[in-house]
Amino acid sequence: MTEIGIGICGGGYMGKAHAVAMSAVGAVFNTALRPRLEMVCASRSESAERYRAAFGFARATADWRALVADPKVEAIVIATPQDTHRDIAEAAFALGKPVLCEKPLGASIADGAAMVSAAEAAGVANMVGFNYVRTPATQFARKLIADGAIGKVTWFRGEHTEDFYADPEASASWRTQGMANGTMGDLAPHMVNAALALSGPIAKVMGEVETVHAERPGGRVTNDDHAQIMCRFQNGAMGHMYFSRIATGRKMGYAYEITGTKGAIRFDQEDQNALWLYRMDGPEETRGFVKILTGPAHPDYEPFCQGPGHGTGYQDQIIIEARDFLRAIETGEAVWPTFRDGHEVNRVIAAALASSEAKSWKDINSF
Repeated sequence: MTEIGIGICGGGYMGKAHAVAMSAVGAVFNTALRPRLEMVCASRSESAERYRAAFGFARATADWRALVADPKVEAIVIATPQDTHRDIAEAAFALGKPVLCEKPLGASIADGAAMVSAAEAAGVANMVGFNYVRTPATQFARKLIADGAIGKVTWFRGEHTEDFYADPEASASWRTQGMANGTMGDLAPHMVNAALALSGPIAKVMGEVETVHAERPGGRVTNDDHAQIMCRFQNGAMGHMYFSRIATGRKMGYAYEITGTKGAIRFDQEDQNALWLYRMDGPEETRGFVKILTGPAHPDYEPFCQGPGHGTGYQDQIIIEARDFLRAIETGEAVWPTFRDGHEVNRVIAAALASSEAKSWKDINSF
């Protein structure tokens, strides 16, 4: 086993999740590389010191440049606002340091493209934090599709729906300012990533983006509340995706349905330890969707628990992600999703936004 010094930029919601994951991953997966929480960075010295004490880092700083440059920081996790991603990543890659960056990649498609170039020029491990696709259930869904269990995929329907802004009287905040913080910037990338993982590359899109509550107590809203995308995959399958932060009653509506020529799959993150599978075989009178409870037979489940149906949770997804990042560093082999894979999500989002403006289909290759 070899120690590796980890620096995390950002100590909030995702910064904490990554700190906990790096603390636990060695014990859960018996990784060859064992993370050492070396330094955490926050926008203020007081916050950074608070995170250091709470999460167990050796040191804290309010300057991300100091974190990146520190020789004891050997790999970097970016869990800061999107408009900081590019500068931090480029500085890290210039020093040959691996980077795990929270989604989406940068604050613009130009940022994403620049970050891909920097990552590939450096030739070091790079990953984007799309954690939901790492649940044992969704990993198993990917395997079923790849193995041909449901035949040729003909239709994909996905959603990422939540209701944290369903109340029109909820106050304006940073979440209501700027497209990077809107539904297409915040929620949509997760489901677009799932669509790419489960059904393959997208060829063209028709997008529609809408702000339902343009005024909120405290200010005007400058980004989108919900959006939808019709799409055509390169393999010929049709698709539809819907994203919303005003979906009343939905708490974690990361859900998809995939129809194939021999069967179908359904999944809902609010019941993340179950996958529904339909196989078009056997007598008609006994056919139907079967609920599969995840267990040790499914990908990345057993390291957490030996009991089928006991389940994994949100934090476990981040731990699996940490394992994959460490594996990429150790082996020198790319682990999906790389920065290039993350940028493919950016291209789909950019095309959908342009489509909404033009009210016409847009080819992904134009972005």
